[in-house]
Amino acid sequence: MKNYTSEVPASVTIARVEGILAKAGIRNTIKDYSFGEVVGLYFTLPNPVKMTSSIPVRLPVDVAAVEKVLRLAYSDKRKWTKEQNTRLFEQARRTAWKLMQDWVEVQLSLIELGQAEAVQVFLPYVWDGKRDYYARIKAADFKALPCHLGPEET
Repeated sequence: MKNYTSEVPASVTIARVEGILAKAGIRNTIKDYSFGEVVGLYFTLPNPVKMTSSIPVRLPVDVAAVEKVLRLAYSDKRKWTKEQNTRLFEQARRTAWKLMQDWVEVQLSLIELGQAEAVQVFLPYVWDGKRDYYARIKAADFKALPCHLGPEET
């Protein structure tokens, strides 16, 4: 896993992500907290069709998923101490946010090079106030997509 040894505090990486997004022209950012930890960033993109409106986006970071992978990688079947669990969780936070920073930087590079538009790369994360666009089309069995292949269609 990339960045699994990152020593950059999550708070520093979160600030970097906000700065990168700000340079790309987003209109604002809001941090999403759970139990005192930042678990996502909300921001708005200018609507390319109607510049007076904005498109809300929520970038989530799933620290628990990263922690699970790290735990499996480091597991030696022993019982973990409280200190080891805390260190592993902190490493998972650092890794998750560094991965998000890398992803955002790559997406913004594609935009800068004219390979994609901002709404295009952030479309899965467009937020309706309850869930993102990807979750909406997944809940509808991806029927909104032009090609819905399943085992019965191959």
